[in-house]
Amino acid sequence: MNRIKNHPILEETQAAKVPFYWNDKKMFAKKGEMLASALIANGIKIFGHHAKDDSPQGIFCANGQCAQCTVIANGRPIKSCMTPVEKNMMVEPCEGLPELPNIDVKPEFKEISEIETEVLIIGAGPAGLSAGLELAKNDTSIIIADDKMDIGGKLVLQTHKFFGSTKDCYAGTRGINIAKKLVADIADFSSVKIWNNSVVLYIFSDKKVGILRDGEYCLVKPKIVLNAAGAREKMLPFPGNTLPGVYGAGAFQTLVNRDLVKSSEKVFIIGGGNVGLIAGYHALQANMKVVGLAEALEKCGGYKVHHDKLVRFGVPIYTSHTVISASGEEHLESVTIAEVNKDFQPIGGTEKTIKCDTLLIAVGLDPIKEFEQEAAKAGMAYFSTGDAKEIAEASSAMFDGKVTGIKVAKKLGKTEKEIPAEWSEKAEILKSPPGKTYSHYSEIQKEEGVFPVFHCLEEIPCNPCISVCPFNSIKINSDSILGLPSFEGKCIACGKCLTVCPGLAITLVDFRKGDEKPVVSIPFEFPKYKVEKGDKVTVVDIDGIQLKKVKVVKVQEREKQTKIIQVKATKDIAKKIAGIQIQDPKVCKPLAETLLPKISDDTIVCRCERVTAKEIRDWIKKGVTDMNQLKQLTRAGMGACGAKTCENIILRMYKEEGYDLDDITRNTRRPLFIEVPLGDFAEDKSKKE
Repeated sequence: MNRIKNHPILEETQAAKVPFYWNDKKMFAKKGEMLASALIANGIKIFGHHAKDDSPQGIFCANGQCAQCTVIANGRPIKSCMTPVEKNMMVEPCEGLPELPNIDVKPEFKEISEIETEVLIIGAGPAGLSAGLELAKNDTSIIIADDKMDIGGKLVLQTHKFFGSTKDCYAGTRGINIAKKLVADIADFSSVKIWNNSVVLYIFSDKKVGILRDGEYCLVKPKIVLNAAGAREKMLPFPGNTLPGVYGAGAFQTLVNRDLVKSSEKVFIIGGGNVGLIAGYHALQANMKVVGLAEALEKCGGYKVHHDKLVRFGVPIYTSHTVISASGEEHLESVTIAEVNKDFQPIGGTEKTIKCDTLLIAVGLDPIKEFEQEAAKAGMAYFSTGDAKEIAEASSAMFDGKVTGIKVAKKLGKTEKEIPAEWSEKAEILKSPPGKTYSHYSEIQKEEGVFPVFHCLEEIPCNPCISVCPFNSIKINSDSILGLPSFEGKCIACGKCLTVCPGLAITLVDFRKGDEKPVVSIPFEFPKYKVEKGDKVTVVDIDGIQLKKVKVVKVQEREKQTKIIQVKATKDIAKKIAGIQIQDPKVCKPLAETLLPKISDDTIVCRCERVTAKEIRDWIKKGVTDMNQLKQLTRAGMGACGAKTCENIILRMYKEEGYDLDDITRNTRRPLFIEVPLGDFAEDKSKKE
């Protein structure tokens, strides 16, 4: 069983076991578990084969946005990532074109309930919940609809501590705990209805919103629509990009951090933003090997402290590199990367092939805009917030949700409260990209007493360390929270700053015993790599360079999920120690033989209909500028996902061929945004039978 039994942050729940069958073989899932997670937990990674070319299919987004994980459950095609396992459910792969069941049922349209509310919030993530809380404080009737069983959006996948402001967005608190707090706060208001497992299907021209709630279709008539639906992950076109084992970082975090399913043995990551860097850390915590991360830019775009964590734990990071191809028969077996030039074109002869069974695509997000676009067409009042408005960190999304909630309340005449001027400044700071990076530490001359060393050399919005120091000895060297921390004053080695730091970027150096080997305290969150008193560990500097092996003198349990490892080190390295190396560099070594890619024209662009780049490019070169016509000619965008994963790639191909995107006619959007069985709109007697 691919279950994670020992995780530093998460505790395995003792949920009841539910029997189900895969190809007539009995298996067990946890009660309430999504079918995709249950299958992977039972060792099933290939969910079927495509009808067009018999290519293997597995999960990709695990978020209901694509259709790669479709299987047949009790005779019906379903998305396994969005369908909970039922007792004795009969599940089989999609192979070819299955025959429709021979059911003699005369559908009877049932009466559709219509519900009025002042505000409909689409999405119960950090922005949606924060906006809802502000509206609830102003006595507003609200429905918050979310398509997941668990409320909290991406927060329920985030086991790490958040950056940002302690006061404004719970910095220093883990995402999973922030989700619980937001849900608990909003639950106190009777004017708020939270609908989980509720898919918003479309916004119609008569200003009604179709929602499938727990399998029952209804219409909601809001005065205002607030789009807080977040974003969907971008896809990359390269040979082998649809192999099972190639999927989005969000899918990986869903399996590992929500469902405690060990999806992988060796992980490679494409994308050096915060999402990719954090996913790498989550993989290490779940006892997986991270054999590398590639970023096309000269430096990773995510926070340097996230980058530095991976490096010092033994993960190689290849900047100015991109993925060339993924290889494997039925499942991913290796990835080939290459260095790129200033025009981001691969440089011949620089290819490296690295063995892995999982390739995470973390190359950015696209805001989910369709809800507000259709609301605008219908002439409805609407707002957007969080990633649906602008891609930023979750800390920024919470603050933006708060601001937007007040704006909506003002629109409804519920409040005359003015949004404080300093809030705009705070909002800009929280969503700001990393600022200046310093090449070296502030000079630490001290060799007496005890003091913290800050291994964060980049200006980012973060202040938890200053909020926990009992003597206010830690300061931010700036008027805002973007400056670097510094220490001046009293320290008693309480360790609070170590355990609250989201980047694990603080150590304590203790010279109080006066000998030649001061004690260095290091935060540690890896239960699998058991460290005990008397052990020898390899300590590294901020760049992951090995310093030497040192002896552990004490292991402190200062916080439930974070240990403090104390080691004795010589004076010459004590202040340089930034962490403990946990991964043997040998596991990341590229293969001796490089697997060169196939011809780029063979790259699959439309995953659902298996349409190649060549098929699309040939028609683009012939002058087809209407994507609807292109769909008719190639079927690209005609599949179950509704062009959610391929549209941006096709637009990119138009640009590559010299077209101005303003001259391209986009796909016509038609109801519904998400595919729905017809039986959910009718009185399907076969379900009752």
